[in-house]
Amino acid sequence: MNAPLKLMLVGDVMLGRGVNERLRDEPPEYPWGDTLPLLRNADWRACNLECVITDHGSPWGRTPKTFHFQTDAKNIAVLKAAHMDAVSLANNHTLDFNHRGLVEMLRLLDGSHVAHCGAGLNEEEAARLVVSEVRGVRIGMLSFTDNEPPWEAGPDHPGVLYAPVEKPDERTARLLSLVSLASAEVDVLIVAAHWDGNWGYRAPASHTRLAHDLIRAGADVIFGHSAHVCRGVEVFEGGLILYSTGDFVDDYAVDPLERNDRSWIFEIQICNGQVSHLHLHPTVIHYCQVCLAKQAVGEQMMEWMRELSAKFGTASAPSPDSRSLVIDVQRQTAMRQTLPHTTTRPLATDIIA
Repeated sequence: MNAPLKLMLVGDVMLGRGVNERLRDEPPEYPWGDTLPLLRNADWRACNLECVITDHGSPWGRTPKTFHFQTDAKNIAVLKAAHMDAVSLANNHTLDFNHRGLVEMLRLLDGSHVAHCGAGLNEEEAARLVVSEVRGVRIGMLSFTDNEPPWEAGPDHPGVLYAPVEKPDERTARLLSLVSLASAEVDVLIVAAHWDGNWGYRAPASHTRLAHDLIRAGADVIFGHSAHVCRGVEVFEGGLILYSTGDFVDDYAVDPLERNDRSWIFEIQICNGQVSHLHLHPTVIHYCQVCLAKQAVGEQMMEWMRELSAKFGTASAPSPDSRSLVIDVQRQTAMRQTLPHTTTRPLATDIIA
């Protein structure tokens, strides 16, 4: 039997400000800390790139914006150090240094063979599916955001793939159509969603509705981010919904209650072209560098994630070595398909609305 394909997803990677300063003295491997061997051991890796990689451009000023995250062009090497295969660019920092900064970042990513989706020189590019073939399996990723409406890409100007979530319209319908078409081209389809605002461990009901629609349209994995904290995981009709994957690398102040310094490496295992298991490896940011969580903190994080995911009817258990949390996606899908309709768990919309 062939070993499962391992896809690694991590949340927001912000290489600007303090991280950028640190990288002027440290090697490109530095931000990844001791997670690097785990990332490099994967078959395919992706993150949400929460900054602009550029040496040019000026801070966005056409509409009000408080934070502008930029990292030096040389720091494209940071993504290469982790063997990052793809990045999601549909977020609220991709145009922080205007169109010029975005254009340079796209050039740098292309030159370093790092696939990207969710932003481009026009709406066609922003909506483009990126595809990687790994061990005979075609992995695709699309990316969208409901942040920063003025940044929406148009027929003849750069921007992001924008689709409203709280009040869906024709752009949301177009997103579902893109997912349906993309699913026919790949074996595994990941949809990256940079949605809603910051904070809060509960996924809004609007996220659940759209996530379910995206799975039904053909997505296999919903890769959510933006909230700065991690939310529970849902298994839905064979698909995997990561509502929020949190912050992975940054220089942010840590909220003592929200604990935005705690996140996970989301290891998705693929068997026979289907999502079989999710292994969650707990991580902690120590100002500008991410590290695997120590045992006591890791156990606390796993218990919290078990509680959050249980609210979606998702069962999980520690791995035999207690270093990760495991969700058996196929087993839970099979169990739900065999349960009588009257005894199935309530939908997530009933739980969290």
